[in-house]
Amino acid sequence: MDEAVYYDNDLTEQIIGCAIEVHRHLGPGLLESAYEECLCHELGLKGLQFERQKQLPIDYKGVRLDCGYRIDILVEGRVLLELKCVDKIMLVHTAQLLTYLRLSNVKTGLIVNFYTHLLKDGIKRLVL
Repeated sequence: MDEAVYYDNDLTEQIIGCAIEVHRHLGPGLLESAYEECLCHELGLKGLQFERQKQLPIDYKGVRLDCGYRIDILVEGRVLLELKCVDKIMLVHTAQLLTYLRLSNVKTGLIVNFYTHLLKDGIKRLVL
């Protein structure tokens, strides 16, 4: 197994553990911003480096343009998190994460939907 893939698996497991801990304490029904704040706190407690609301510019014909896109959380520069509080993960959410992965050159991403009874049912992992 490729070392980078193994690292991403280990890292995503840690991230999912942090998300489950947040969901266990808060449950569903809050705003995305509350989950983001608490998840960042958990990531910090685990000693993981992260960036919140990281700008994601678009390179268009050799020009870098800020079009207002933001990555919710980028963990260790290797796993992109897109947080949601929706009834269910839709194709548009998957497309959004895939686009963010492509634009950021990050290979692994997680959609974490906190609006579920069991968080494991609200997590989708994507790899480019």
